[in-house]
This record gives sequence, C-alpha cells and structure tokens, in this order.
Amino acid sequence: MVQKAEKIWFDGKLVPWDEANVHVLTHTLHYGCGVFEGIRAYHCTDGRSAVYRLREHMQRLIDSAHILGMKIPFSLDELVQAVVDTLVANKMKAGYIRPLVFIGDGVMGVHPGANPIRLAIAAWPWGAYLGDDALLKGIRVKTSSFCRLHVNTMMTKAKACGNYVNSVLAKTEVVADGYDEALMLDTQGFVSEASGENIFVIKNEVIKTTPLTSVLPGITRDSIMTLARELGYEVVEQLFTRDELYVADEAFFSGTAAEITPIREVDRRTIGAGQAGPVTQLLQKEYFRIVKGENPDYDAWLHEYSI
Repeated sequence: MVQKAEKIWFDGKLVPWDEANVHVLTHTLHYGCGVFEGIRAYHCTDGRSAVYRLREHMQRLIDSAHILGMKIPFSLDELVQAVVDTLVANKMKAGYIRPLVFIGDGVMGVHPGANPIRLAIAAWPWGAYLGDDALLKGIRVKTSSFCRLHVNTMMTKAKACGNYVNSVLAKTEVVADGYDEALMLDTQGFVSEASGENIFVIKNEVIKTTPLTSVLPGITRDSIMTLARELGYEVVEQLFTRDELYVADEAFFSGTAAEITPIREVDRRTIGAGQAGPVTQLLQKEYFRIVKGENPDYDAWLHEYSI
C-alpha cells in the first residue's frame, strides 16, 4: 500500500492528500491519454537530501506530453520547483515522486477537445521496488506472451499512461505463474525490456542493452551506460534474443524504481551463477554511491533540497 503523505501538488497548489481528487468523467481515466514520471529522492550519506536527475525526468515528462499533443501549462523550472515544494511540504528527506499529466473532464469521446491539461505531483516513502532481497539475490523472470508495443502502434518514446496496459497484462500474467517480473519481446521477437524496466546482459565483461527501438529511453539506463564506460567496460546497444539472454554471464534490470536489480533466472534457466554477478555488483555499488552523494564526480546528477 502507498504510505499516505500530507500534501499533493495539484495544478499549482499544495492540497491535502485526500482532497487531490478528480471527476469520474476525467478524459484520461477513460481513454488513457496521459503521461507520468517516476523519480527518486535520496537521503545522502552526508545528511543532504537530493532528487536524482530531476531536470532530466521533468524534461522527459514535457517531451512525453508533447509526443501525445498535450501542452503542459508549466515551465521546466516550475515543474522542478514543484517537485521540491512537494517533498519539503511533506518533510520527506527521501522518497518516490510521481508526477502525472492528464486530460481533465469536459467533452467526452475520443477527441479531448478543449478539456484542460492538469498536473499532479505526489510523493511517498518507497523502498526497493521488487523487494530488498531482489537487490542482493536477484529475481525470477518469465517471458510474457504479450509483446512490447510496435513503434507505429503506440508512441513508445513517451512514458504514456495507456502504454502501461501492455505492462499490466504482462506483469499480471507472470506473477500469477509465480515469477517476479515479466520479460517482454518486441514484435520481431527480440528482447525489448521488462514491464517497467530496461534490461542489460553481460557476456565476457561486455555489457549489452537493447537499443532505443521499442523501449523507453530510461534515465537510469543512461546513468548505467555512462557509469559502466567510466569504469572501463565496453557497452553495446544491440538487439539480442532470448537464447542469448539464457547464456549470459549476468543480467539485470534497471529503472528508477528497480534501481539495479539482478536477474537470477529466466524461463526456468539459471543465469550465470544464479545470483548477482561481479559486474552487476560493482555497478550496483557505484550507482548507490552516486545517488547517496558519495561520488562528487556525479554531483551534477543530484538536485539538492533542504527540509
């Protein structure tokens, strides 16, 4: 369950959590045309609080809305400040942040007409998305029968609400079969991503990830690629198949919520040693050093705020 906070930023104002409501005829509720972000704020080792890559996340929110033809009535700077205001109002030194842009009520029917574009930002405490053990021991994954969306079916570069029906179907399917997460293939049969995470495989210390075809351009994905190259690893963006994943030395998912989560099994095949491998462990260690403010080389990725 989401842990209730005191305030939600809603259309430019901080309102009590229980009053951040919409009408049942809200257009996005019926037709799914909305966009959102997932962002984390961390309580750093030295006592600072910082939102990780905040401006990049809010720019992606703006870009996603633009792709869907939605004009956000706030600037990038205003959105960045709204996130900070939400965290401060809730006295949160760390937490998960969920901005949501949606089309409000007015006309009904597929075309939204002049219905207002509305924006809410909520924040709450949230630990490891797939469980604390997952970060250490890895997770069990199953290939879903649902393919990732084709680029001419939906706008795959937008973090759009409606796109995630595809993800919900895949995740629900594999969880019902006893697995932790879904692996999704693209419409050609190549590995795409998970229900809400990008994927990396490692073979002979070469790190490979799906190119930006049908997958969302993950900000954590970009962070890991940058970090891995700085650590001296070769990083390749290249299509790969399920069987290549099966014989990988290591594999992991990445995302704001999932952070770096090792994959220990796919479709009942053990991946590598069946636990987080040495490259994954190193990337985890260095990634958490960055988000916790322990690596000054990456301080530009931290948007500090004070409670």
